[in-house]
Amino acid sequence: MTAVAEPAIQANRAKGSSFYAAMRILPRQQREAMYAIYDVCRRIDDVADEGGTSAQRLAELENWRRDLEALYAGGAPGRFASVAAVVGRYQLDKDDFTALLDGMTMDAKGNVIAPSLSTLDLYCDRVASAVGRLSNRIFGIRGQESTALAHHLGRALQLTNILRDLDEDAGLGRLYLPEEALRTAGIETRVTSEVLAHPALATACQLLITRARGHFDQAALVWRRIPPSMTRAPRLMGAVYMRLLDGLEDRGFQPPRERVRLARLTLIGLLVRHGLF
Repeated sequence: MTAVAEPAIQANRAKGSSFYAAMRILPRQQREAMYAIYDVCRRIDDVADEGGTSAQRLAELENWRRDLEALYAGGAPGRFASVAAVVGRYQLDKDDFTALLDGMTMDAKGNVIAPSLSTLDLYCDRVASAVGRLSNRIFGIRGQESTALAHHLGRALQLTNILRDLDEDAGLGRLYLPEEALRTAGIETRVTSEVLAHPALATACQLLITRARGHFDQAALVWRRIPPSMTRAPRLMGAVYMRLLDGLEDRGFQPPRERVRLARLTLIGLLVRHGLF
C-alpha cells in the first residue's frame, strides 16, 4: 500500500514553489487540505513523467483510477489515502480527480507534439482547471463562480507554465505549442529541437501569451464578485503568474532561455498585498 504523506511531508514537497507561498496565507485546515491535494497531484504527475515506459505509466494510472473508485465507494482509498479525509470534509467531486487522471493519461500515452488548440484547451481543463475546481471547494467557493474562476485561472496558469517550461518539456519529448500557432508563425517543422531554435518561435508563443492574458483578465472579473476572504490564494497565484508571464515576454524566447523567476522582494510584496490586505 502507498504510504500516506503527513502534512509536514506534503508541505515540504511544495516548498520552493509559488503554490507553497500562496497556500501559506490560508488558515491551517485549508492549508493542510491544499497540501494534500498538491501531494496527490504531484505524485500523479510523476507517474505521467517518470513512470517508466508508456505501458507502465498507463498501467499505474489505471491503479490510481481503481483506488479513486474505491475511495468514493467507501472502500480502501489506497493511493488516495492522503486526501481521503479532505474529500469527505470538503465534498470534493470525483469527476475532477477523474479529469486530472485523464489529463495525465494524455501525457502518458506518448509524446505530445503540437496539439490542436481544442486539444490543448481540453488538456488545460484536465490538468489545471480541474485542480482549480477542487481547490475552490476548499476555499469555500461554489457554483457558477467556482466553475468560471477555475476555467479561466486554471488555463491562464497552465499556459504560462507551458511557455516557461518549453525546454523542460522538450526534454520529455513534448511540445505543447499548438499546431495553429506554429502555422501562423510559418514554422513548418514539428521536430521539437528545431521548433525551439526557430527564429519565429516568439511569434508562435505570442498566441499563448495573448490567450493567457485574456484568461487572467476574465479570472479577475470573476473573483471581484466573490468575497475577498475566499479568493486570497487564487488572487496571489494569479498575481505571481502574471508577473512570470511578463518576465517571459520581456526575456523573449530565443535561445539561450534562462529560467524566469520572481525576485524575492517581488514575491514578498505580492504576499503582503494579497495575503494581508
